[in-house]
Amino acid sequence: MRRAGKLVGTAAGAAAGAAAVGAVARQQRTIARRGAGETTPFGELRSTPLQIVADDGTDLHAEIDEPGDHGGTPATEDDLTVVFVHGYTLNLDCWHFQRAAYRGRVRTVFYDQRSHGRSARSEGDGSTIEQLGLDLMRVIQHTAPGPVVLVGHSMGGMSIISLAEHHPELFGDKVVGAALVSTTAGGLDPGRILFPMLPLGMGGRFVGRAVRTLSRGHKLVDLAREWGQKIADVVTDRYAFGDDVPIDYVDFVFDMINATPFSVVADFYPAFASLAKFEVLSPLAQAPTAIICGTEDRITPISHSRKLHARIAGSSLLECQGAGHMVILERHDEVNRELDDLLDLAHQRVAQQRAPQRSQRKTGA
Repeated sequence: MRRAGKLVGTAAGAAAGAAAVGAVARQQRTIARRGAGETTPFGELRSTPLQIVADDGTDLHAEIDEPGDHGGTPATEDDLTVVFVHGYTLNLDCWHFQRAAYRGRVRTVFYDQRSHGRSARSEGDGSTIEQLGLDLMRVIQHTAPGPVVLVGHSMGGMSIISLAEHHPELFGDKVVGAALVSTTAGGLDPGRILFPMLPLGMGGRFVGRAVRTLSRGHKLVDLAREWGQKIADVVTDRYAFGDDVPIDYVDFVFDMINATPFSVVADFYPAFASLAKFEVLSPLAQAPTAIICGTEDRITPISHSRKLHARIAGSSLLECQGAGHMVILERHDEVNRELDDLLDLAHQRVAQQRAPQRSQRKTGA
């Protein structure tokens, strides 16, 4: 009888613990504000800048949106932090709609990858995916005292994969969620990713043979890019988006690309040409992982996202029909809804991690 009573009590306690976890998760559910950012001009969402020094001395520009600064409940050191990692030749402003939607709802961190945006130019041989993973590690150490969710677009997703390769112990513990958006772990035709950055629409087979030669005369290339803006707008529209989008979307993406010196474009070319990390994805299965891509992505085609989904156990896959590489702009509401679900799973993971701690405190263990 005593044994039966103890088992019943244990079961009841477990059920109560599960209910508590569910209640915490429901209470902490983060939902992006629909339509946020629509009336705010691109590039005008700002927070106090933070300088983070990478392990090789490169200065990285970062900004943190604290919930308490934007009408939400002030975050504590134990609260979730969401780190957004942008793509090649872009900058932190590319997360415009995500940044606007989550302001005041969750603690968010945005930073410019090395040689991009307001961050310092990478020196020597620092233009590698491995180094970008190390940079992300440094950003996490400086901005996320508690659990963290990582969201990476294109090269930003590769940075997350690199982090998982070199610091697998973080995933499932410190990193409680990840989103890989319009990205790949290898097998990429570098010509695809470089095409929109070349002047006057040059690309295809020409890219691989000429990128080094062009980099030597990068100032002339940059000038040609400016002269060829009208053609470049067409190329940007075609390669960045799948469906028709407002012209200011195209101009916004073009301005970010055009602000990236061609010498930087050339510096990272070998990193894409040699990327091969599909065999090191297993750590991502230790935390909820969302994979997002447009079906008309011409830079990192949907087949790459499907392969990521197949290689990361338990991951989800959102295919945005008709969308292109800049799905975070083109289909921002769809992307944000998927991030809502990811953040919900992350909150549940955190609650599950803390449940045993609460139980131990109650029993005096």
